[in-house]
Amino acid sequence: MKNSTISRREILKGTGALIVSFSLYGPVSRALAQAAAAGGAEPEASSLDSWLAVAQDGRVTVFTSKVELGTGTETALAQIVAEELDVPFSRILMEAGDTSKTVDQAVTAGSRTIQRAGPQLRQAAAVARRELLRQASERLNAPVEQLSVSDGVILANGNTARKISYGDLIGNKRFNVKLAVSGTGWDMQLSPDVPAKSVKDYRVVGTPVQRTDLPGKFTGEFSYAHDVRLPGMLHGRVVRPPVVNSKPLSVDENSVKQIAGVVRVVQQGNFVGVVAQTEWAAIQAARALKVTWSAPSTNLPATPEELYAYLKNTKSVRDQVAAKKGDAESALAQASKKYEATYHWPFQLHGMMGPSCAVADVRGDSATIWTGTQGPFRTRKGLSDLLGMPEKNVRVIYREESGCYGRLSPDDAPEDAALLSRAVGKPVRVQWTRADEHGWEPKGPAQLITLRAGVNAQGGITAWDFMDRSFPWTEAQGNPMLASRQVGMKTVSPGNSNGTGGSGEVYEFENQHIVAAMIPWAQEDASPLRTSNLRAPGDLARAFASESFLDEIAADLKVDPVQFRLRYLKNNKRATDALLAATRAAQWKERVSHSAPSSGPKAVGRGVSVADRSGTLTAAVADVEVDRATGAVTVKRITLAHDCGLIVNPDGLRNQIEGNIIQGVSRTLLEEVHFDSKGVKSLDWISYPVITYRSVPDIQIVLLNEKQAPSLGGGEPAIVPVPAAIANAIFDAIGVRVREVPVTPQKMQSYLRGKAPEQGA
Repeated sequence: MKNSTISRREILKGTGALIVSFSLYGPVSRALAQAAAAGGAEPEASSLDSWLAVAQDGRVTVFTSKVELGTGTETALAQIVAEELDVPFSRILMEAGDTSKTVDQAVTAGSRTIQRAGPQLRQAAAVARRELLRQASERLNAPVEQLSVSDGVILANGNTARKISYGDLIGNKRFNVKLAVSGTGWDMQLSPDVPAKSVKDYRVVGTPVQRTDLPGKFTGEFSYAHDVRLPGMLHGRVVRPPVVNSKPLSVDENSVKQIAGVVRVVQQGNFVGVVAQTEWAAIQAARALKVTWSAPSTNLPATPEELYAYLKNTKSVRDQVAAKKGDAESALAQASKKYEATYHWPFQLHGMMGPSCAVADVRGDSATIWTGTQGPFRTRKGLSDLLGMPEKNVRVIYREESGCYGRLSPDDAPEDAALLSRAVGKPVRVQWTRADEHGWEPKGPAQLITLRAGVNAQGGITAWDFMDRSFPWTEAQGNPMLASRQVGMKTVSPGNSNGTGGSGEVYEFENQHIVAAMIPWAQEDASPLRTSNLRAPGDLARAFASESFLDEIAADLKVDPVQFRLRYLKNNKRATDALLAATRAAQWKERVSHSAPSSGPKAVGRGVSVADRSGTLTAAVADVEVDRATGAVTVKRITLAHDCGLIVNPDGLRNQIEGNIIQGVSRTLLEEVHFDSKGVKSLDWISYPVITYRSVPDIQIVLLNEKQAPSLGGGEPAIVPVPAAIANAIFDAIGVRVREVPVTPQKMQSYLRGKAPEQGA
């Protein structure tokens, strides 16, 4: 059996056909969309049938390439469709991330699923509702204006004797309706001429709905990518080189012959792997296989000091000017007082709890892949290039993995599995080890940020100059993944920008200059420090710098940090409201930071921070405790206000905010990739610790529901203000400015002994 689910293109032979799919991964079979035309044509965005299907029992299946990453977006998207169609939420089924069944809506990333895919599905549902009403008008012999809908049943003049259900109207049949489509991916828009429901009439959107994915996860019944099993499936492991471009000078296949169950040693270019009948045999073979690699050739810095010197002194390949207002240089020269500070942000891991995993079945000129990719169509394109077969012959089926935070936007394991499967002609499952995942995953880039500001005689900021020097994402779309590079495919670009947000652009300064410089590795194909988007990419470091720096100026001028921020938010109502909501909830008392330091062995302090991530406004207040003897920082409480426009599911949003805050605390206090000139050293949870339950702070959330505004993202923004709020609270507690993370006890002890970085004033 090649595929474990039946493609809708193979099932649909005409209208009225029974439309059912079967899955090996769960007990529920789902109706397939009626969109696929006979002959194997792929779903087209301009066909309503590519987006929605109605079964005879009235259940509605929604098709989307946006995938559930544990953020609750599948539930929220289902709410949007249920609302627009006037059907119970329980009757919505989501079919997500299968390239044979869905339209390409772009990668699931950037907190843009609800913002971009939500309107797409809302419009598709609005068109479907209009068509259903048109058909009902004919069947009930009543004008559309006299029809109403309740729970998927259409009534004429409210008369329960004259009614017809969606299922009776069109169950298991095609809509055969064309949509007006403009743009592609994130920017795709559908039939804007069909009005959607007014927000004032919403009954499903805006209400707390239990996430559909959680019950199975709580009981252990949920099927992850790691649980995929196929008949005749073998197991594979990749033998990793010291660096990407190391060549296998010799591979001794005799070194694994004594291991029972070994099927084959596979070598293609610099790619080396083993295939075995069992997972344990594959693990043993990968450990035992003797490979002589060519000497590593990298330009990795040996120390953090060398890393930041490299960022400082290396010419950029691209400078993004995010803001240029007035003349910052001239204003600095004329300022009554000048401030300058430099901030360091390290490489950090995505830290998936479950290492990467995929199953590939490559036979002849076609391939089927099961994986947790955030971009099924992006992964399909990479596999098509790697295997040398048309994209339409490659099917990618999404199966959730255990947390990714951007890690699976560039998805590596499918390529490993595909190469091994092609070599043996059978399905192969590849699961990375923890050392593989920590060592080889594309990391969040290190950043070096320099800030300068000028203040006039009245204490007002007249100049703001911000420079972020960061590595780009080497695993950018269009660049080959790890296995592809090992078989000889070359990078096509220096990578994507690490963003520009969080640089102080939320504030109104008279003269403002914000630049993000992309710094390349001299030998990027050699470095195991691959880079890609990590949750709120780049914004975390930039907001840490800008919000700490702003706080530093306020403290030096002896102004309350909240009031100081409000001066420069006077024309930004949403940011002002978020800041006031957070400080009210935290019972903020106006004062100058560290003006009344606490005594005793443990110092306490509180700090504030504001952030704008892709239009979502957040403000946080952190309460911390610093142990003067050990240097340990304990975050006692985070209060956070969150404005992402119209809230679809407040319960799901709270889940996301809590997760963001917890990860933000972890990345501030604990997380840093250690490496030397030979490679990555943080290969386990001891050398790369993350936050544990006992260290999770109390969390208070204030949701600001802007019902007349569009829905924006909730998957990333809440993490952005957390590091700066903590750093500002540490200053309030002990009078020391923290300009690098993680804020370890060792660093804090050094600060407390008077070895803190030079202050900026």
